[in-house]
Amino acid sequence: MALVLIIDDAAFSRRMIRKFLQGDGYEIIEATNGREGLEMVHNHKPNCVLADLLMPDMNGFEFLEALQEEGLKIPTIIISADIQEGSRNQSYNLGAVNFINKPPKANELREAVQQVISLKE
Repeated sequence: MALVLIIDDAAFSRRMIRKFLQGDGYEIIEATNGREGLEMVHNHKPNCVLADLLMPDMNGFEFLEALQEEGLKIPTIIISADIQEGSRNQSYNLGAVNFINKPPKANELREAVQQVISLKE
């Protein structure tokens, strides 16, 4: 069973994403900011990360930078309400494999995660 880490400071967003993915049999763990997410990456080695950009303590960009600096190749999908092209491009430049606008559509999110998990296996 693939392990998916959701990093978002909004409990509602985490709950919605969890609901979308649990039916597909993924094991889900959650973090409320990038720093906590990085800790969970070290401790749990998820197959995929879903991260927001705007969070306290360590935002999504800083999280992606930290993964890069540590040489951690965990497929990360950004899920953000930030619709600026610059933010999207910066996410990809920092190693994100996909960028989904909030609120995510269930089928779009599930397909993106499934694609990432199947590539990793």
